[in-house]
Amino acid sequence: MKRVLLIAAASAAFALPPPAAAQDQGGDKVNTVILYGEDKCPQSAEGVINVCAHLPESERYRIPEVLRESSSPQNESWTNKVLSYEAVGNFGPLSCTPYGAGGELGCTAKMIEQAYAERANSSDVRFGQLIAQARAERLATVDSEAAATQARVEQAEQEYLARQGQSQANDASTRDRSEPTPARVVDPNKLARPPGQ
Repeated sequence: MKRVLLIAAASAAFALPPPAAAQDQGGDKVNTVILYGEDKCPQSAEGVINVCAHLPESERYRIPEVLRESSSPQNESWTNKVLSYEAVGNFGPLSCTPYGAGGELGCTAKMIEQAYAERANSSDVRFGQLIAQARAERLATVDSEAAATQARVEQAEQEYLARQGQSQANDASTRDRSEPTPARVVDPNKLARPPGQ
């Protein structure tokens, strides 16, 4: 029975037609081209067939999509490697592990750190950035308001000094006009005395 099957299989293999002559010889060269945006596909020349694939313009300078993500250990970032090394031998007090004395004491701190990390990297509205932006906008207006206030104060100061100088000049001129010249003071000892006194 096995012999019959082998003979039938061998005869079927020889019964297939021989490959075409074109398959024995090299055919036309096929050139695959990746185009981005509105780029034109080059014309096929004699003996060369151009096959074009179109991708959006946003993909022009990016790493090809099939190479962007990989689960290979060689593609793991150094940050993750260092963090995994830091966890080696991390047990005991404040470690949040089920073994070692005081291992449970660090779980709260770990949960808090994880919550802050999630909040910092979340896709929700980041209030810290909004607050910083509002503070920067407010400080920009405060600076301009402070400059305007400083200019008004300096102008008022100059006007006050000018009025004060004018007032002092007016006082000096009125004093000169209103006060009579003082009488000459004569020392009685220097007066000539009549003889015999």
